[in-house]
Amino acid sequence: MRIDTEKNQGMILRIQRMSTEDGPGIRSTVFFKGCPLRCAWCHNPESISPKPQVHWVKSRCIGCKSCVEACTEGALAATDSGIIIDRAKCTSCGDCAKACPSTAMEVYGEVLSLDDLVREVLKDKVYFEKSGGGVTLSGGEPTLQSHFAKPLLSSLKENGIHTALDTCGQCSWDTLEGLLPHTDLILYDLKLIDWERHKEFTGLTNERILDNLVLLREYMQEHGMPKELWIRTPLIPASTATSENLKAIGAFIKKNVSPLVSRWELCTFNNLCTNKYEGLGINWSFKTSELLAEDETEHLASVAKGSGVDPRIVHVSGLKKRAAQTEAPEQRAHLSIVKGGTCK
Repeated sequence: MRIDTEKNQGMILRIQRMSTEDGPGIRSTVFFKGCPLRCAWCHNPESISPKPQVHWVKSRCIGCKSCVEACTEGALAATDSGIIIDRAKCTSCGDCAKACPSTAMEVYGEVLSLDDLVREVLKDKVYFEKSGGGVTLSGGEPTLQSHFAKPLLSSLKENGIHTALDTCGQCSWDTLEGLLPHTDLILYDLKLIDWERHKEFTGLTNERILDNLVLLREYMQEHGMPKELWIRTPLIPASTATSENLKAIGAFIKKNVSPLVSRWELCTFNNLCTNKYEGLGINWSFKTSELLAEDETEHLASVAKGSGVDPRIVHVSGLKKRAAQTEAPEQRAHLSIVKGGTCK
């Protein structure tokens, strides 16, 4: 599956309907495939590669071997532990997924035309209008497919839809600037301030990301668009979830983009994506990492609120581990779930 840019096509991972995590109201989030960063904690590892990828879901597999028989490249093998995918041979043609009767084989990534995608998300327009929601472009990283993201945002605005762009900021300023006139809300990721740690955990330094945020402030002040800016910071154990990092991010926000930021969202880590890594044959270094405890999360939120920003803009979202409401040692901790985004 190849993208034809002249025909207004894009590589889309999925469309998530009825989302309440990626902006105000009820939204449809369009996940683009491909990302310039390689965040070690990424909750959507299937979004990193710009190419389609075959994924095997162990829990759905009935052991019929239909996928193995359908693969003309000899990339699949049935073993006692399940289906093994030879990534060097796999062309992600999707024949295995078509042959699988239990949907245990699936392909991440689909080429969609602009018209088809707009038509699909407009099916939920009534929900957007009633709830004050809209459509969010996320990923992966939408700016990697600006040839598709720009007309998509423009078409949505022509149809009266509130638009949001969720970006890591790792792109040229010209690319980002081209999307802003059609964007109502920017969800901008600030993961780590220290450039060495940023490179360690994401694969790249953060100079361009920080520079683009400053340029974004100047653009908003001059043009009044986008109308709103949110900052998002993932709280990842042993990496971003430190007092030092949050103090530094808060100081940067105060100095460079305050008071334009209306929300600073702290998105807690979760390990619900473990099966994605397993299905893609990727060893995930955060597989055994535990959720942040409720008191840890509260402390980090307190640090963020005391970093110099308006404390009213700080919000915590996602999963957290809460101590059981009992002193009995045999009682296990349980989880508290709050509305919020994922750890991109």
